[in-house]
Formats: sequence, structure tokens, C-alpha cells
Amino acid sequence: MTKKQKKMLWRILLAAVLMVALHFAVKQWGDSIHEPVWFLLYLIPYLTVGYDILLKAFKGIRNKQVFDENFLMGVATVGAIAIALINKSGEYTEAVAVMLFYQIGELFQSYAVGKSRKNISALMDIRPDYANIERDGELEQVDPDEVEPGSVIVVRPGEKIPIDGVVLEGLSTLDTSALTGESVPREVRAEDEVISGCINLTGLLRLRTTKEFGESTVSKILDMVENASSKKSKSEAFISRFARIYTPAVCLCALALAVLPPLFFLIRGMAPGWGDWVYRALTFLVISCPCALVISIPLSFFAGIGGASREGVLVKGSNYLEALSKAKTVAFDKTGTMTMGVFEVNGIHHSSMDNDTLLDYAAHAEIFSTHPIARSIQKAWLEGAVFLGDGEPAGKADVSGRKLDKERVSEVREIGGNGIVAAVDGKQVAVGNAKLMKSLKVDYIDCHHVGTIVHVAIDGSYAGHLLISDIVKPTAKDAIATLRAAGVTRTVMLTGDAKAVGEAVAKELGIDEVQAELLPGDKVEAVEKLLTQKGEREVLAFVGDGINDAPVLTRADVGVAMGALGSDAAIEAADVVLMDDDPRKIALGIRIAKKCMRIVYENIWFAIGVKLICLVLGAAGVANMWLAIFADVGVMVLAVLNAIRALATKNLRV
Repeated sequence: MTKKQKKMLWRILLAAVLMVALHFAVKQWGDSIHEPVWFLLYLIPYLTVGYDILLKAFKGIRNKQVFDENFLMGVATVGAIAIALINKSGEYTEAVAVMLFYQIGELFQSYAVGKSRKNISALMDIRPDYANIERDGELEQVDPDEVEPGSVIVVRPGEKIPIDGVVLEGLSTLDTSALTGESVPREVRAEDEVISGCINLTGLLRLRTTKEFGESTVSKILDMVENASSKKSKSEAFISRFARIYTPAVCLCALALAVLPPLFFLIRGMAPGWGDWVYRALTFLVISCPCALVISIPLSFFAGIGGASREGVLVKGSNYLEALSKAKTVAFDKTGTMTMGVFEVNGIHHSSMDNDTLLDYAAHAEIFSTHPIARSIQKAWLEGAVFLGDGEPAGKADVSGRKLDKERVSEVREIGGNGIVAAVDGKQVAVGNAKLMKSLKVDYIDCHHVGTIVHVAIDGSYAGHLLISDIVKPTAKDAIATLRAAGVTRTVMLTGDAKAVGEAVAKELGIDEVQAELLPGDKVEAVEKLLTQKGEREVLAFVGDGINDAPVLTRADVGVAMGALGSDAAIEAADVVLMDDDPRKIALGIRIAKKCMRIVYENIWFAIGVKLICLVLGAAGVANMWLAIFADVGVMVLAVLNAIRALATKNLRV
């Protein structure tokens, strides 16, 4: 408990003891002590527990924001005390009890919200307090904001990595669970990239920082989680609008209930019974307080976002959580999403020269490219990959010390979505897909193997092609099955790869449709077409790696960035960020969203239903202040208890 909550608890306990003592005192000595004395004595527990509510109500009136729960509670309890004083009944207990139980509900709500925030803070406790910089042989702790890109920092075992960087020295394992929700540590060594927020478990690491702290992964993630509450769902927006209209309306209804029936009876020559109708109106006000809705609905979304964060599913706002719950069509990128994105050269076919020479030309043509396929070609040549006469891999040659030579390469021209043309040793080398060969009017030979085919032409003549294969993720097939179980009715793969490759992967995984050989612009058009085909209340989610697919992530109803650990583009473009490479997290995110929305609707119907019943009973004079307390505080407590169930996600895992 916070200091504020403890103070409130003591106030509640003191007021409760005083109220009970006075209740028994009235029974014992009620007739022997004058009414004004009882009134003054009851003011002590009333003001002890409710002075802050009265102050807030007064400030609301002064700021012209009259109609809120503080105003309702203030009017209802002050009115109840006034009736008791006028009637000289000594029945002040109800007014004190209403304020007391209202404050108990407020304390409970404060504790529940605090618990949710604490859970989220614990899950996302990745903000580093300091960075170690080496100065004069000693480690000096500095604020991460003061560390410039390119600085060398030291991370000792047990410390958080403060800023994104590259390992210069050391071998260690990193705990990434706060980011990914996964408990398996990740091993890192020299030249590996590491991101802020991970905990160094075993060895000493020396890193060269690659970003400022404000631009590092930890800052972007924290900013995203902290700002999630600003993007409200339709349900939250409805409740906000509902409360703005509902509260003034019930105040007018209460006023009408207090005035119109007595006037009617007065006109008919009957006893108006002002006290009874005013009491009914005050009871009506207490019952009508919309606390359960106003508190529990945002809390449900807050808890849902917190529960998802623990699983490594970061949702940028409750509007996206609500949209994710309605996902019926899910479109995927292939490479890096459903496959490992780790390419290897698995064959060289129809080569017009020595295989190693062909690889040499292709690797140097791709020397400036960072594309995974280009890197796989570079790696094959650097490692001396050996291929048999039929082009199949046969191990590696001893080529220690082999390096790519940039001096051999000039006139590099990249043709988006097709490949690269460059001058290598004075020869024009074209490396790319069939479209590139057609544009250069080179007769190429198709490959009957399934994989990515990279054709090579030298000085306008076909030199052969490389067969490059990607590996399907071990959990990808399960991911499609779990999506269907989560209510997704249509799965589509959108890939820039060859049609045969896309169809082979889709068949293996059980994906419904494939659209292949797409450029980034084509993917946007494909998603726009899919958007026209879905139902009016259905949502289309697109899942991509967040780097090449930023335009598509933005265009879909919900953009989900897969395996976005350390990817700036993913965090910026996507609405939902999955912090590891497990595609099963897509279905987990949908299940969490569905559970959250189920809780939201349960709270809405429960709160409104009980309120309406009790309002009718209150207007009819059947309900008293005690029932009003249940209708307000009791419903709020039950709704809040239901809301924090959204934090529990273990039962939703596959």
C-alpha cells in the first residue's frame, strides 16, 4: 500500500469505529441528549471519512465541472443528514455509512489500479538506472542520457544493458524475458548486436553503443506502453460520452423525483410528504453514480494491455486491443515471419564456370547489400562453400582469411525488387530474379527445385543460378492451427518470393491463400483488396517483420510486427509489437484481446443492469440507502475484481 492508501485506510477505520459507537450511544441515550448534539457528534466521523469528497465536489462546482461522482455523493449524504436533522430522527448513520462505503470502494479501486500498474512495471522494469563508462582504468556510473553513440560501456553480470550496442569483448547470456516473455536466455559474443533492457547474466561485456538512450529500444518500448492509455477504444470512448450525458440526466431525474410527486399530491389536496420524496431522490442519486462503468472499463483495458505485455505482446492502445479481438483475416509476410529468415546457398546449377568463381562474382556484386539473400551469397563465398558436379552442397574448403574486396567493385546499381547490377573486375555482373534477367534481355534457365532462385549474368551472358533456401520456423504450423482455434477464418501469405516457394511454404503450414512475387507496393495493393473483401465488423491484421513491411503494417486495420526485438521500424509502424520470433504469439495476442473484451462487456451489462433495477426500486421507495450502497460500491467492487482478471494470461498460452 502507498502512504496515501494507508492514510485513507486509517480514516475509514476511525470513522467506522466512531459511527458504530455513536449508533449504540443513540440507542442507549438517544432521548436524553438534544438532537443538535447528535448532529455535531455524527459530523465527526462523516467529515473524517468524507471531507476530501466534499472538497472535490466544491472544486468541481467552482470549475464548472459539476456532474461527477463526488457531486452525487456530496449531495446525497448532505441531503440525508439534513433530512435527519429537520425530522429530528437522529438517523445520521445512513449518510455516514454511504460516505464510508463509498470511500472503501475508492480505496479498493485505488489498490486494484496500483496492483495493475505494479504488475506492468514489474513486467516492463527495463529502464536502466545507469551506464558504466571506463575512465582512467576505473568504472564510472553515469546517466544513460549522457552516453553518446560510439561510446564504450561495460556491463557487469546482473546489470541491465542500458543502451543498444555491439559487443566488442566478452561472452555471456542475456535474460530477455522482460521484453519477450520468454525464459530461455540468449547467448552473445563479440560482434553480436544487443539491445537495451536485457539483463546480463553471466560474463562481463564491453559494448560500443550504436544509439542515444532516447532512441534505444528500451526508451521506445517504455514510451509505447506509457502512452497506450491515450488511445482509447470505442468502448472506452462510449463510456466517457455516456457518463457526460448520464450524470446530468440522473441529477435532473432526482430533482424531478424530489419535487414533482409532492407538488402533484399538494395540488390534489393530499399530504405532499416532502421528506419521503427527497429521501427517495437522494437514494436515487447514490444508486445512479456511474463509478462501476467509469472505473472498471478503463481498468479492464489497462489490465489487458498489462497481461499482454508480460507475454511479450506490446499493444499501443486499447483501441488496437479491441480491434485485435475482432481479427478474422490474418495476412502474413513470409520471410522472417513464418520462416527463420536465415538463408543459405544450397545449390549452384547450370554454371558456365567454376562454382567458386560464380560465387565470387555474385558475392562481390552484392557487397554493399544488407539483404538476407545477399548476405547468404557473401557468406557462402567467404566460407568456401563447395558444390558437387550436380550443384548440390558438399561441405566447405579451407579459405581462412578470405575477404570481400570493395576495390574490385564499381558502378553498383540496385533495381528495387529485382536485384543488383555492378561492375566486378571490369565485368558487368547482374544478380537477381527472373524479372531482372528479362529486363536485361538475358535468356535464363528455370529451376525445378523449390527455393529462392538467384540468376547470375556476366557481360550479358547467362552464367547460372544459385538456389537459396529459407527454413520454416518450428512453431509456424502450430501458429496457423492456433489462429483458427482463436476464431481467425482466413489466412493469407503475401511474399516477394517465387510462387513455387510461397505455395510450398503455405501448403506445409496450412495457410489458405498465397500471393507471391510481390513488391512492397504490391503488398499494399493486396492488403487493400483484402480489406474490401472482409465483413463490415471484421478486422484484417497484417503480420510482418516491421522493416520491409512498414507501409503494409500501417495500411492494415491492425499492423502486427513479428520478431521486432530491436527493430525501430517495427515499433514505429506497427500497432501491436511481438517482441520475439514465435508466430504463436499472434494467436495469444488475439486470445488476450478477446478475454479483455469479454470482461469489458460483462462489466457494462452487469453494471447497467443492476443500476436500472435499483433505480426503479429507489424511485418506487422500495430501496433505501443501504441498497443504494450496494448498487454503487458493491457493483463497483465486483466490476473491478472482474476487470483485474484480464491480467491473468497463463491459461491462454498454448
